[in-house]
Amino acid sequence: MNKEYAVGLDIGGTHITAAIIDIVDMKVMDFSLHKESFDSNMPVEEVMTIWEKAIRTSFKNSKVEKTSGLAVCMPGPFDYTNGICWIKDQSKYEHFYGLNVRDLFQDKLDLSNDFPILFENDAVCFGKGEVFKDSENLSKKVMAITLGTGLGACFIDKGESISTGISVPKEGEIYDLPYKEGIAEDYVSVRGLLAGYFALSGKKVNNGLELFNLAENGDEMAVKVFEQMGQDLAAIVLPWLEKFGADSFIIGGKIANASEFFLPVFNQKIKEAGSEILVSISTDNEQAALLGATSMLYKA
Repeated sequence: MNKEYAVGLDIGGTHITAAIIDIVDMKVMDFSLHKESFDSNMPVEEVMTIWEKAIRTSFKNSKVEKTSGLAVCMPGPFDYTNGICWIKDQSKYEHFYGLNVRDLFQDKLDLSNDFPILFENDAVCFGKGEVFKDSENLSKKVMAITLGTGLGACFIDKGESISTGISVPKEGEIYDLPYKEGIAEDYVSVRGLLAGYFALSGKKVNNGLELFNLAENGDEMAVKVFEQMGQDLAAIVLPWLEKFGADSFIIGGKIANASEFFLPVFNQKIKEAGSEILVSISTDNEQAALLGATSMLYKA
């Protein structure tokens, strides 16, 4: 089979990672991974110039001569079908609200109107990428989540994202599920961890890494907060793992790096519920996101 390639982009609030992906074998081309940091609240033209630099550097380093599409992993709120950014009041992309990002890419990269430019939610990209990293998952039902500043989720059945129907929550999202005194994300996220630590200790910490370091150094209250998050996470996802009939559950995001503190409690709760689902921690969120994005262009 002839090789085909696509540009994969993982775009966050402070970075863009670009790579050229072999969309037949679903792998990142050697030397093509390139990352740029930036302030997403800069004027649109300045942001687009940095995005263009990342893409052109990746393309040059890959030695690939031609690509057949551009696939973008993008945070929401975003109209992924039409390419329109609806991010507002989130301290990022304040000048992009209401703009058609597909048109911006076409203009900046001088692409034809029929050149495929596709967009997908960052949590869905992560989940689909994890599936495509292990071909055995292509025949399974997988629920994947990202733990970080927010709580992202996706439900993948045989490589396809499922966001409607009675077996998944509305739009495949779990962050806004009612939980305790608020919603799931109030408890399972960086802000949930920080609030939990303050409630226990009366002390404020600035970020998740600081809290992780406290736990690493034996701070009992920091450890307890992570354990409580593991318990909360189990309570939130168990009903949906069952309804979806998931074969495996994959945890990614920056908080996944603290799995030694929350995973034992999570696994205990899963076991107590009688579930035998395979639980795993992702070791490479970035590459998973790139593969997940370009899976929209996958050539089986």
